[in-house]
Amino acid sequence: MRSFPLANPDLAMFPCRRNCRGNPNCLVGIGEQAWLGEIDEDAFHNIEDPNAERRKKNAFVGLTNLGATCYVNTFLQMWFLNLELRQALYLCPSPRCFFYMVEDGLSDYEPQSICEHLQYLFALLQSSRRRYIDPSGFVKALGLDTGQQQDAQEFSKLFMSLLEDTLSSQKNPEVRDIVQKQFCGEYAYVTVCNQCGRESKLISKFYELELNIQGHKQLSDCITEFLKEEKLEGDNRYFCETCQSKQNATRRIRLLSLPCTLNLQLMRFVFDRQTGHKKKLNTYIEFSDLLDMEPFMEDKGGHFTYELSAILIHRGVSAYSGHYIAHVKDPQTAEWYRFNDEEIEKMEGKKLQLGAEEDLEPSKSQARKPKGGKGVYRSRNAYMLVYRLQSRAKSLTTDIPAFLKELVERDNSKFEEWCAEMAEMRQQSVARGKVKHEEVKELYQKLPAKAGDPYDFVSLEWLQQWLDEAAAPKPVDNRPCLCPHGKLNPDKVPAIKRVSATVADYFYQRYGGGVRPISGH
Repeated sequence: MRSFPLANPDLAMFPCRRNCRGNPNCLVGIGEQAWLGEIDEDAFHNIEDPNAERRKKNAFVGLTNLGATCYVNTFLQMWFLNLELRQALYLCPSPRCFFYMVEDGLSDYEPQSICEHLQYLFALLQSSRRRYIDPSGFVKALGLDTGQQQDAQEFSKLFMSLLEDTLSSQKNPEVRDIVQKQFCGEYAYVTVCNQCGRESKLISKFYELELNIQGHKQLSDCITEFLKEEKLEGDNRYFCETCQSKQNATRRIRLLSLPCTLNLQLMRFVFDRQTGHKKKLNTYIEFSDLLDMEPFMEDKGGHFTYELSAILIHRGVSAYSGHYIAHVKDPQTAEWYRFNDEEIEKMEGKKLQLGAEEDLEPSKSQARKPKGGKGVYRSRNAYMLVYRLQSRAKSLTTDIPAFLKELVERDNSKFEEWCAEMAEMRQQSVARGKVKHEEVKELYQKLPAKAGDPYDFVSLEWLQQWLDEAAAPKPVDNRPCLCPHGKLNPDKVPAIKRVSATVADYFYQRYGGGVRPISGH
């Protein structure tokens, strides 16, 4: 029994542009477009190829940006490529690791100390099969806020101090003294009384030289200003122990010793007295591949030739926002790499290339970047230059300790399991998609009920679910379209479609469903 007059069944064959609302015979535009014609296999799934997350051969491993931790990632990559530091950390013993290896095979091991976190991170950066790794354990151990960008230069100072304190209790001098050997130098504040000529020295350690760049164009000029003589006069006079009174005097810094790794902090972020806030100096500074520090030393005659090994970049015009990137030279191949969180790019021809960084977010007030000679660079975004003492010694080899190898192998196994699981899910989705594709192609042509043939009613919502590749349809359920007497409710005509009884039988057999009170001939 039919509860309302049917429209002409042949209308279903008309080439409508969209589904005709209120016409139960119109079966156009209900989702069939996604299945008609040839379909690429990739259309059957939304799962990325897991191999895209795999580390490429002879490539470095990236680091995930946890929100605002790009400044941490730049330093981690730079420290990782300091082979002496990496080797010393690998030599640092971990009793907890030994315990877990003996008792549980490292199944429950998690790094706790700063040293342990660095060890594990470096081992992963060295031997992980992943394209990038997550440094959240290290960041959490430091108590850093992942949503707030910290002062990168201040972070470097505090972390070096923390690492030095952590390693100070080690018995092995190669481990205990690695921070001092690699990063620590000495200078003296020398004050000379103008009255009696008495000279007083205050010797101090440093892990970086903080260089004022305002008003300078050359790195050498910045270093010269750092060491220049300062006059102590007027209210700023010096109390002389010999004269026992305040006297005019001169004061300067004298470099006594330099570390193997010389960190030069370019003070781009300065306090603006007019606004009461920090601002960034976006002026160009020129620097070279080689830096001869002998003219600046107190004692001449030593070996003070340094090679550029890293440049840390702050990309942006504001001191309170922007992005940090590291350009670091691989000490084993002398090739330059650009480290940008997860993405790592190898520079061509073993040359440092800063053009892309300088062209981003250009300031209209900035003059054009001047051209430099061979081995000379100019940057308005570099905030730290790292130079390594030139040496003819061969590059070190860094062997990962057994307990760290096991940790890395465990992580690599998890990664391979994930890759296999993703690949299987892709294959299953493709297989289901192919079956569904053939099903829709075959049934959609038979879906319209021809004049005089048996027919049935199926809800439009269910048909759309059937054609939705993202969701398997539930059993056929027409109850929302029925009146209390089990007949088709005329008010629900826009919500149902008239289909061939043969196809309806197939739907009920394949997908299940309730009682079929609505049918006709």
